[in-house]
Amino acid sequence: MPEPAAPADFIGVETWVFDLDNTLYPPAARLFDQIEARMTAYVMSTLGVARHEANRLRADYWRLYGTTLAGLMHEHGVDPVPYLEDVHDIALDHLAPDPALARAIGALPGRRVVYTNGSAPYARRVLEARGLSGAFDAVFGVEHAGFRPKPDRRAFETVFAAGGIDAARAAMFEDDPRNLAAPHAMGMRTVHVAPRPDPAPHIHHHTDDLAAFLDRLR
Repeated sequence: MPEPAAPADFIGVETWVFDLDNTLYPPAARLFDQIEARMTAYVMSTLGVARHEANRLRADYWRLYGTTLAGLMHEHGVDPVPYLEDVHDIALDHLAPDPALARAIGALPGRRVVYTNGSAPYARRVLEARGLSGAFDAVFGVEHAGFRPKPDRRAFETVFAAGGIDAARAAMFEDDPRNLAAPHAMGMRTVHVAPRPDPAPHIHHHTDDLAAFLDRLR
């Protein structure tokens, strides 16, 4: 089982890397309901398939390739730029600022960055809606990894090289357990952010309250 966190577990961490979706906002916001609907519509339009087939491809590509986009690029040569613009054109008006989370992230020593399988422009919109824009030093999207998605280790290596991030002196916060395997292998501290723990040897810690977890590290 993931261990409870203590400040000593994060001694030497210089860079704090956070996923975006369902990590920096609660899953109850259900942004992915909107994104998935737009993904399905995009697959229908681009590939000329019925809705049930588009839904199947969307889910299968996510499972096989890490993201639906990666599958569409690999299997059909889809241009990632218009896809990312389209599927992330969603409403964020129901997201609320989280001052407690902003304070907790801002109090962390060292650099704080966001790394998402979504696009960086979308990530910045979400951060603004959550009142978190000033808490981070950098935002990396899938485009910064050459559109190669997490959980592929090469995606992490590309982004970390671009950001000057030393994995051995960094921590990764993620809602998807798959996306913590490579960071663990690279020497990062790993934190699973989700309503329920997912016991796995590559997950050091779990939390269902990110702000409270970070406050305990002071």
